[in-house]
Amino acid sequence: MTGAWLGLAIALAGAFGYALGAALQQYEAVNEGASLSLVRRPRWWIGGVIGFTGASLHALSLSMAPLTLIQPISVATLLFAVPLAAVLHGRRPRRAEMLGSALVAAGLLGLMLLMPGHAGTPHLSSGSALGFLGVIALVVIVTQVWGRAVHGSARALVFAVGAGAVTATVSTFVRVVGAGMTEDFSRVLHWFTLAIPLILVGAVVLLQQSYAVGYFGIAYAGVQVVDPITSVTAGVVLLGEPLPTDPWQAVPAVLAAAVLITGTVILGRLTPDHSHKKPAPAPLPDPAPEPASP
Repeated sequence: MTGAWLGLAIALAGAFGYALGAALQQYEAVNEGASLSLVRRPRWWIGGVIGFTGASLHALSLSMAPLTLIQPISVATLLFAVPLAAVLHGRRPRRAEMLGSALVAAGLLGLMLLMPGHAGTPHLSSGSALGFLGVIALVVIVTQVWGRAVHGSARALVFAVGAGAVTATVSTFVRVVGAGMTEDFSRVLHWFTLAIPLILVGAVVLLQQSYAVGYFGIAYAGVQVVDPITSVTAGVVLLGEPLPTDPWQAVPAVLAAAVLITGTVILGRLTPDHSHKKPAPAPLPDPAPEPASP
């Protein structure tokens, strides 16, 4: 039991780190936009390092405690990230932000807990992997076109859908490579391993794009929802992982989805954070007319 408690503590630290890293990067993305200028911002790099450390701690905690104990902690990143972002923007968290975040976290957790465990080693063929990447690329293209046609929180959410799909792709490939290493270490010498960092770079770029719109709550929630849903879909379709078969689980699933959607709508109705941008300089007054000469 000591190991499980240690795993929970590590997962909690990882969740806080991931949330803090995301909030720091969003703060810079709102100011600089999703552009290469971000790489010149030390705070953005610090956020990336903290976020990566948080994700690594989460992975470590999974080796020390059951998934059913770690899942609730990972969902809590949303409850950490939203108030942290508010503090960085120099304001108190809004009640609607906290309510929407709590509803999204509760709904997502409910759906995750309905998924049965799968202890088998996943296998993925190169053809299936390329088909999966093609589908994700299509999702990204659609969200890019759609996101440029809408405005406000809708744009942040649409961009977040593309970012979440790509982060789920990273998770899927990591699962295949990581689980395969336990059987045969030589399986790490595969093009999947080389693809992971490239896909990860794409995920980071898309995340900054969704953050830069200014609606951090809806953007972060969108990624947190789309990532596990896409991962579960990939697990079922590509890796042969099971879906719930008990018909009595349908009602809890519908209720969890309703709670999740309600929280998403609440977050989508909030105003953006642009408060730390420098205001445009006021126009200079017109010079006073010179007195007419006699």
